Amino acid sequence: MGGDPAGGINHDQHDFALWEKRVDALMVLASSAGLMNTDSLRRVLEDMGEEAYETMSYYERWIASVSQNMVESGAFSTAELADKMAQIKARGTTYGDAT
Repeated sequence: MGGDPAGGINHDQHDFALWEKRVDALMVLASSAGLMNTDSLRRVLEDMGEEAYETMSYYERWIASVSQNMVESGAFSTAELADKMAQIKARGTTYGDAT
């Protein structure tokens, strides 16, 4: 983080989970719509603090950044995001298992 030694890099490839693919697609769509860019993505990642950065996975950090950028751009409010998250949670744990 911020130029600190990070240890080795795992170069093994892995299959991406459906939600990770969706986060990537959302980032591309939000960028294409002008709601964010690489610099704004990085700004939120750097502002989230070391504990959050170290405990979240790569795509968990990305979705946090994309969400924050979309709120800041006015695409939706935090209340609207919370409402949508509650609706999705109510669908159950098997929703979205398609690949």
